[in-house]
Amino acid sequence: MKTSNLNPVFYLLALSSVLLGPSMLLMGETRHITLVTDFFSISTLASASVFNAVAGLSFIVIAVLSVLSLKNENMHKPLAWLLILVGTIPLLALFSSKMWIGSLGGFPAIGAGQGVIKYFALVSVGILLLKPSISICQQKMIAAFPVILVLLWIGGMKFTEIEAKGIEDLVATSPFMFWMYKFWDVQTTSNLIGVYDLIALALVLGSVFKSRLFMFGAFMSGAVFVVTQTFLFSVDGALTSQTILSSTGHFLIKDLWFIANLVCLWNLIKE
Repeated sequence: MKTSNLNPVFYLLALSSVLLGPSMLLMGETRHITLVTDFFSISTLASASVFNAVAGLSFIVIAVLSVLSLKNENMHKPLAWLLILVGTIPLLALFSSKMWIGSLGGFPAIGAGQGVIKYFALVSVGILLLKPSISICQQKMIAAFPVILVLLWIGGMKFTEIEAKGIEDLVATSPFMFWMYKFWDVQTTSNLIGVYDLIALALVLGSVFKSRLFMFGAFMSGAVFVVTQTFLFSVDGALTSQTILSSTGHFLIKDLWFIANLVCLWNLIKE
């Protein structure tokens, strides 16, 4: 993939990380970091706020390296390795039963892991930066995989009652989606969103093999991730004066990483 086309990716990484990093430092501790340290059995080595500070500083470094990468290709590899490291550590914690909803049978009914699976997007960008010499087909699959995975997993969860109720506040306050509850009940609305996600997934997957499908897939999936960003302003408490982002804000801002994946996929399709 041509590095000259990666600037939007670096901007997206910088924007998300410059918000996540300081926010984590200000929060002191978050449940998701604790779940990860518990999985690795290292929670007793330091306080939760220390582990949170390490995570926050890591995102600040990602933001700095992303900005430097705009003008200096020598920064691409350090950024790539850091993205892979920061992404892989929480992803390994998916093996913990605490990430899954036991009342629904556990795996693959994802609970706390909904925010964790988004780290696949960081790993994807890191691999693409680190291994630009692999085949275009392989690169396209790497770029598309996180988008396909999150739409499949979170889209599939929309058909469950627990997820339908979980997104109720998001949908009800959204300037783009609130009207759905005027026509359908909570579960039907969630089902329709799930169907939309699965159609977008199919189009993104198809675009890996049929380039002309990309614009449709990018529009539908991109709309999911862009609308998610509007929740930052419509959902009460997503943005806070004390910590910049709340834990809900953390969950929402990570969708910028999937837009970065779509940018990578578009660049590869053009090539």
